[in-house]
Amino acid sequence: MMALGVQQLKKGMDLKIVCKNIDETHQFLDRFYMSKIGIRMFIGQHVELHNPNPPHYVGCIHTKMSPVEVARNASEDARAMCLREYGSSPDVNIYGDPTFMFPYVLAHLQLMVFERVKNSLRAVQEHYMDSDKVAPPVRIIVPDGIKDVTIKVSDEGGGIPRSGLPKIFTYLYSNAQNPLFEHSDLGTFEAVTMAGYGYGIPISRLHAWYFGGDLQIISMEGYGTDAYLHLSHSGDSQEPLP
Repeated sequence: MMALGVQQLKKGMDLKIVCKNIDETHQFLDRFYMSKIGIRMFIGQHVELHNPNPPHYVGCIHTKMSPVEVARNASEDARAMCLREYGSSPDVNIYGDPTFMFPYVLAHLQLMVFERVKNSLRAVQEHYMDSDKVAPPVRIIVPDGIKDVTIKVSDEGGGIPRSGLPKIFTYLYSNAQNPLFEHSDLGTFEAVTMAGYGYGIPISRLHAWYFGGDLQIISMEGYGTDAYLHLSHSGDSQEPLP
C-alpha cells in the first residue's frame, strides 16, 4: 500500500516538484521502513522465544543457516514468478559450499536474495525475449566467509546505464512497467507482480543495513549487472535505529 501511495504521488505531482523533494521523500521512507523492520524483528523475536523453537533457532535467528540453501529456495520462488509472468524463465546456477553455515535471520536473507534474483531474471528474460540466442543463466556465488559473508548475483541482462545507477536505490524509480493502470472508476488498479514498484533494491539494502551489511550494484551497460550482498554475522552486529 505504501508503494502504491508513492507511485500515485509521483503520478499526481509535477515532475519538477517530485525531483525537488526526492531526497526528503527518500530519507523519510528509509526511516519509516527501517523502523518497521526493527519493530517487526522485536515482536517476532519476542513471540518466537515464547514458542517451541525448531532445532538451531533462537527466536527468529537461525544459528546454522546455509546461504546456499537459502539461495536455492529463493531462486525457485523467483523462477516460479518469472514463469508465471513471462511463460519461461532463465536458469539459475548456484556456486558455493552447501555445508557452509552462519547465524542470520532466515526471512531477511530470503527476501534479499529473492529480490536480487527476481530482478536479474526479469532483466535477462526481457533482454533475450526477441533473440534467437538461448538466455544465459543467472549466477549466484556464495564464498565461505569467516567474518563477513558476501553473496553475488550476476546476470547478463543488458545492464543499467551509468546515469541510472544513482536512481536505483530511491523509491521513486523503476525501469519496469508502472504498477498503476487507470480505469474509468477512480481509485481502481491492477498490480504488476514481477516488478514496477521500485522497492526491491532499497528495501533489500535496508534489510542488509539492519545487521551491519550493505548492498552494492555494479553494472555494465550492454552486458549485465552484478549485485553484491554483504552480510555481517548477526552476533557481531548492532541494531542501527537511533
